[in-house]
Amino acid sequence: MKKRPILLATLTITGIFLVFLLIAVFLGRSGSRSGLVSVGEKIGVIEIYGPIMASDTLIDDIIDFRDNNSVKAVILRIDSPGGAVGPSQEIYSEVIKLQKKKPVIVSMGSVTASGGYYIAAPAKRLFANPGTITGSIGVIMSFPNYEGLMKKVGVSSVVVKSGRFKDIGSPTRPFSDAERKLMQSLIDDVHSQFVEAVSLGREMPAEKVMKIADGRIFSGRQALAAGLVDELGGFRDAVDYTSRLVGLGDDPDLIYPEAEKPDLLERILNSTLGSIAFDARQRWKVGPQYLWTGM
Repeated sequence: MKKRPILLATLTITGIFLVFLLIAVFLGRSGSRSGLVSVGEKIGVIEIYGPIMASDTLIDDIIDFRDNNSVKAVILRIDSPGGAVGPSQEIYSEVIKLQKKKPVIVSMGSVTASGGYYIAAPAKRLFANPGTITGSIGVIMSFPNYEGLMKKVGVSSVVVKSGRFKDIGSPTRPFSDAERKLMQSLIDDVHSQFVEAVSLGREMPAEKVMKIADGRIFSGRQALAAGLVDELGGFRDAVDYTSRLVGLGDDPDLIYPEAEKPDLLERILNSTLGSIAFDARQRWKVGPQYLWTGM
């Protein structure tokens, strides 16, 4: 009889926790982001740091600024070696839409290479520091091979597949000639998309872009000579230019996107699991990359 109150209390606490967990699941991301509220004319600043593995948050920020009438221009502050092809292309498309409605200026930090440069290309004006690493117009896709190790430890792999290319890129065997040819054609096609994006954004003939689109990197000063950027300067130079462009004077107000807040489920997981909890949206994605691997 004495054990029943303890059991009842345990069941009650467990039930309450499960109710909150179910509420979190059904509500989803109800507390993730909120609209921007601002007074007076401003310059929006969107910071793009690190590898580009997802596009959702950046696209939300771009749309917020595009639809905010108080934001007269947007500066993209980019410090990124690039990343996955799909997200880079999605952000690029939204930058084009934003550029059609209000000026987009790019300020490059330490690195704005590969996919970072891809999303910068359609902007009205590109600023780079003299030592900024940029360019790296190219595509890369890598595959590990464990065949030698497997032989040493006496492990083999048995594959049943529906077609000869179904296990292309398998880490347990080398590429066949046909597979290498197929993968090269894929990479060449994605590379041509990059060249076309730079050609359109920079208003350069595709043939001229192709001559420097072999993955090479440039300093900011070299990029200026090659026509990949418009001006040497830092973030404040980009702010001053943008302010003059839209007539906001010498000390314009800058507005940044609101920080993304974790939803209820994420808060519960973070509080209960601590460092074990992780954000699945940031996991590395496989496939072709607009990425400079020198970082």
